[in-house]
Amino acid sequence: MSDIQKIIVPDVGGDEVEVIELCVAVGDNIEADEGVVTVESDKASMDIPAPFEGEIVSLSVSVGDKIKEGDVIGEMKVANGDSADEGASEENASDESSKEDAPKQEAPKDESKSEAAPAASGSSEVIEVAVPDIGSDDEVDVIDVLVSVGDTIEKEDGLITLETDKATMDVPSTHAGTVKEVFISTGDKVKEGTVVIKLEVAGSGSSSSESASSDASSEASAPAAQESEKQESAPAASAGSETIEVAVPDIGEDGEVDVIDVLVSAGDTVEKEDGLITLETDKATMDVPSTHAGTIKEVFIKTGDKVKQGTLVVKLETSGGSSSSAAEKPAEAPKQEETKQDSQQEETQQASQQEASQGRSPVPPAPEAKNTGKAHASPSVRRIAREFGVDLTQVNGSGPKNRILKEDVQAYVKAELAKPRTAAASGSAPVGDNVLQIVPVKPVDHSKFGEIEEQKLSRIQKISGPFLHRNWATIPHVTQFDEADITEVEEFRKEQNAYHAKIKSGLKITPLVFVMKAVAKALEKYEVFNSSLSDDGESLIIKKFINIGIAVETPGGLVVPVIRDVNKKGIEQLSQELIDTSKKAREGKLKAADMQGGTFTISSLGGIGGTAFTPIVNAPEVAILGVSKSEMKPKWNGKEFEPRLMVPLSLSYDHRVIDGAVGARFSTEVAANLTDLRRIIL
Repeated sequence: MSDIQKIIVPDVGGDEVEVIELCVAVGDNIEADEGVVTVESDKASMDIPAPFEGEIVSLSVSVGDKIKEGDVIGEMKVANGDSADEGASEENASDESSKEDAPKQEAPKDESKSEAAPAASGSSEVIEVAVPDIGSDDEVDVIDVLVSVGDTIEKEDGLITLETDKATMDVPSTHAGTVKEVFISTGDKVKEGTVVIKLEVAGSGSSSSESASSDASSEASAPAAQESEKQESAPAASAGSETIEVAVPDIGEDGEVDVIDVLVSAGDTVEKEDGLITLETDKATMDVPSTHAGTIKEVFIKTGDKVKQGTLVVKLETSGGSSSSAAEKPAEAPKQEETKQDSQQEETQQASQQEASQGRSPVPPAPEAKNTGKAHASPSVRRIAREFGVDLTQVNGSGPKNRILKEDVQAYVKAELAKPRTAAASGSAPVGDNVLQIVPVKPVDHSKFGEIEEQKLSRIQKISGPFLHRNWATIPHVTQFDEADITEVEEFRKEQNAYHAKIKSGLKITPLVFVMKAVAKALEKYEVFNSSLSDDGESLIIKKFINIGIAVETPGGLVVPVIRDVNKKGIEQLSQELIDTSKKAREGKLKAADMQGGTFTISSLGGIGGTAFTPIVNAPEVAILGVSKSEMKPKWNGKEFEPRLMVPLSLSYDHRVIDGAVGARFSTEVAANLTDLRRIIL
C-alpha cells in the first residue's frame, strides 16, 4: 500500500520565514527527517524535514517564498502510511512526555543544591580560583588539567598547565580545600582572570557542630518550611546586582553540537534574549539567548567547542531579580567536563600514535582554517562541506546575499581535484601537512634487531622540540667560533668569592655573570644583535633595553629565564638574580613573565665540557652565544709561551639580519671585554 501525504511546516519559531533553498526535486526518494527546503529567519537558518520516507510527488513552494507554521509545502508518496502516522504520533507523544518530565527531573537537583548550601556555609565557603598574571595579555593554551572534582588539594598545588611560545607553567591554587567544580578543559585558551575551579575551603563561621545539628533538626522537623523560606528570601537577596550563570537551554538534541560563533566577550552589555553563542546542528543553526539583561563578566565557550544542554556559557552580572533555575549549571556538569577531558586526551594520544606510525617528522602541522561563522550556508550545505572536508570560508557563494549553495561546494571540490599535485604519493614524498615539505623518515621496527626500551619525552621536550625545529629550518644560521683569555677574570672572581665566604654573605659569583656583562657591553655597541626582524621582513625592530636569556638545565628539560637590564646592574646583583632564577627554574616555579622579553640568549656548557657547538637562534631574537669549557693553553706573549685560561665562544646569528663581518666584530668585542674587564666601564 502507498499513500499521498502532505508535507506541513512545523513550528519554526516565528511568524513567517523565507525559503532560501530547495533541497529536493519532484521524483526524489528521501529518508525520514531529510531536509526538503531550507528556510531562514532573522536569527537562524534551518531545514524543514520530511516527516516520512518516500517519494516527492509535488512541491508547492519556490526560493523566495514566505511560509509559516501549518503551510503545505508539498506532497509525498509514502509506503505504509498508517504505520508512519502511528510512529509520528508516538514520537510526538514521547516528546511531550519528556518535556513534562524534564522539570520533575531537575527539581531534585535544585532542591539538593539549596539544602546543601546552609550546611556547607556553616564551616566552609566556596571560592573561585582564577588565572593570575601570567605575563601576557593574549590568551594561552591549556595543555593539561591537573585536578578533577572531588580532589583535595593544598595551597600552591598545580591546577592546570599552560603553554606559551617559550615555556610551560602551572597555575597554582590560592588556598587548600576540595575541588567542587572545574571550568577548564584541555585545549581551552585562558588569560588573566579566567575562572579555573570552584574550591571549597575552610571558612571562619561559628561552631560547625552547632550549625550541623541545627541544620539536621530543621531538615527533620520542617523541610517544607525550609523550602518556602528559601523561595521567599530569594527576591530579597537579589535586590542589588548579582552574578548569574547562563547555560545552554534545551536545544532538542541529546548529543553535543558545535559552537560556530561566539557573539559576546567579557565586558559587553547585553539585553534579555540577545544571542550569546551560535550553535550548529545537522538541521539548523541557532543562537543561545541571554536569560537576563546585564554585563558579561566571563565567557567559558570559544568557537569550535562542543556543548549540550546545561553547558555553562557565560557569567552575567545583572541589576537585580532572581536568577532562573534554568541558568544554573547542572550538578553533573563537572563529570561531563571530566569525560570531555578524557576523550580529548585519548584523541590526542591516538593522533600522536598515528602520526608516529606514518613516520611523520615532528614539524607541527599547518594550522587548520577554522570556520568563523561568517560563511552563509544552509545546514544541508554545511553537512555536504563537512563530508568533503571543505572549509566554507574558502568558497565563494553564488546564491542570494552571497549565500553558498550546494553547486558552489561541488565546483570548489572539482577545482581542488584538478590542481596538479606537487609530489607523488610515495614513501619518499613529503607528507601533505608538512609545511616545509621535508621527506619523512620511514618507520622502522627496531625490536627486530635487538632489545629496546621506549622512554617518553618530557613535557618541555615535546613543547620546545617543534619550536627548535622551526628555528633551525627557517633561520639561515651562521656560527662564528672564537676564544677569550679569562685568566685575569678568573683570578678576580676567586678573590671575590673568597671575600664573600669570609664575610659569610652567601653570595657566589660564577664565570657566566662576567660573560653576561661582556655581552651587554657589546650589544650597546652593535645594536643590530639586539634587534628582531619585523613580521613582514621589511624592517628591523631595534630594542633600547638589554634583557639576556640564560639557558638553564632542569630535570624536565631546558628552559630560558630572562635577566632584565643586564647593562644597568653590577656583578654582585646579577649573581644573586642568577642564583635565584636558576633555583626557581629547577623547582618548576618560573612564571611566563620570567621567560619573556629576552633580546639575546646565552647557552653555557662550561661546567660540562666540549670545545665548541652550534647553538640554535631563539626566535624572534637574531643571535645566541654558546660558551664551552675553559682550558689552559700555551699563548705567545711576544717573548715566550705562557699558560693562559682560554674559554671557547660559539656565536650563532641570523644571516638575514647580520652580515659575516659584523658577526666577527661582535664576537671579537665580546672576547676583548672578557679579557680586560676595564673595557666594561668605558
